[in-house]
Amino acid sequence: MLSGLRIVIIGYVWPEPDSSAAGRNMLALLTAMREQDHDIIFMTAATDSPHKADLRALNVAVESVRLNCDSFNDRMAALQPDVVVFDRYMTEEQFSWRVREVCPAAIRILNTEDLHSLRQSRWDAVRRGLHVDQACKNTLLAQREVASILRSDLTLVMSSAEYSLLTAYYQVPAAQLLYFPLLHSPKDCLSTPSTLPDYEQRRDFVSIGNFRHAPNWDAVLQLKQHIWPLLRKQVPGSQLRIYGAYPPKKATQLHNPTQGFFVEGWADDAEQVISQARVLLAPLRFGAGLKGKLLLAMETGTPSVTTAIGAEGIADTDKWPGACQDNIDAFVKDAATLYSDKLAWTTAQQAGFTCIKAFHPDAHVPLLLSTIQSLVTDPQTHRRPLFLQHLLWHHTLSSTKYMSQWIAAKNQQKL
Repeated sequence: MLSGLRIVIIGYVWPEPDSSAAGRNMLALLTAMREQDHDIIFMTAATDSPHKADLRALNVAVESVRLNCDSFNDRMAALQPDVVVFDRYMTEEQFSWRVREVCPAAIRILNTEDLHSLRQSRWDAVRRGLHVDQACKNTLLAQREVASILRSDLTLVMSSAEYSLLTAYYQVPAAQLLYFPLLHSPKDCLSTPSTLPDYEQRRDFVSIGNFRHAPNWDAVLQLKQHIWPLLRKQVPGSQLRIYGAYPPKKATQLHNPTQGFFVEGWADDAEQVISQARVLLAPLRFGAGLKGKLLLAMETGTPSVTTAIGAEGIADTDKWPGACQDNIDAFVKDAATLYSDKLAWTTAQQAGFTCIKAFHPDAHVPLLLSTIQSLVTDPQTHRRPLFLQHLLWHHTLSSTKYMSQWIAAKNQQKL
């Protein structure tokens, strides 16, 4: 196994593992690469964040970069990285042509987090009163995102469902894709099944998710307007506590203790608040990728009730560790049963412990590292048959490239 590679990761935002699944995924990626003694530099043009992970504690160097500035080219030319990872397609669009110009041999990897175009088209469908299955796949955003995937040497795909969509519908060559899901490791969870609170020690329902993420905010509204009024009648005296980063005023205004509806906002320890609850609720009507809250619920032994969108890429709906229902009445009924029936609750908890094993690093990190090694060792053998990659580099990104150069020149004139 190659060690000592120089790897540059260009982040769209600072990794916030306690705020989102994307942040947790980026931290897992950094950790996997750092454990091989690779020299890692994390770069971003994003503004600072109070919730960002301490990357220096992982021995990951941190640098700020400027958008539309040739200083980035100069820095890349000096570093000459073996691998460059772009965090989401927007970052690939902005920086990949610059990397290719000054570091043509560097392996270019795209980390999708989730398919943004899929999430957006599903959101559009729901707003039009359609089912998510009727979402349009041939959008301009999909074209941009798939083009970014095809330009890259390798794309990390978090969801098995999205991997299938890319290969079967968009005809992306499997050689350019690697399934790398949101990972779970026992060391990520301070508790173990034997030390977790049991059924009697737990109380109330919980929901969690970054409020800036549209699917999460929609789920909060579904809980407030439709689900919770019915569920509290089924389970009198119960309470629902909603946690998440960056709650806006419109969210905090929903806080109503008399209705048992608590908008708690930021959770200092997401693991703890979920492990203290009896059931997690995630009525997601649209979205993409893997839902970190549902994996964390499994880690903490908390059965969950979600939808087909929530379960996508994690487990079959009929094998979900809790319940999976798109119908509101069925959602409420199953949530009430899980809360009140100890046997049903225990069975769901054990199913979650089994399900989460598929997301252990040992099942995915070795293949990631060996794939990177193979690409670095002989990039041309990998690139030579990728006709669409050559085609896209021949014709596309010109507008992005020259617009960026125009902005850089304009900025230079102001100095």
